[in-house]
Amino acid sequence: MRIRIDKDSCVGAGMCALTAPNVFTQDDDGFSEVLEGHEDGAGDPLVREAARACPVRAITVADD
Repeated sequence: MRIRIDKDSCVGAGMCALTAPNVFTQDDDGFSEVLEGHEDGAGDPLVREAARACPVRAITVADD
């Protein structure tokens, strides 16, 4: 799986970090980012739910 965050669309709602905190975090400006080393979802079953929870659909999850 490959996770991508559209930084131009992200509004910093933080739903991804709340839903899957082992994969997502927020940077110093409050925008979402994937934790280093977890770009593949790290086997977290909540990654897709975190993408669905994004109010602006800034997160895409694609299967490799």
